[in-house]
Amino acid sequence: MTKTVKVKKESVETKPKGKVLSGVVTSDKMKDTVVVSVSSYEKHPKYGKFIKSQKKFKAHDAGNTCKIGDKVTIRETRPLSKTKYFMVIK
Repeated sequence: MTKTVKVKKESVETKPKGKVLSGVVTSDKMKDTVVVSVSSYEKHPKYGKFIKSQKKFKAHDAGNTCKIGDKVTIRETRPLSKTKYFMVIK
């Protein structure tokens, strides 16, 4: 007699930790860094009017692959410098 043991394989899907944002590259003049402009469209909590807002983030771009006008996706990482907390993932 042989016993058969069933082992369940757990599907391990790693989600990126931190925020994931998408935007447009507005500057690529720094070494290994791009400035990404992220736009959002939100409803005002009190008045109900929809408001467009825009924020710029500095993101790490290894190898200077992004150019001005490219649509990119960035994700939050550990602090890479004084003002750089994101890195480019395409």
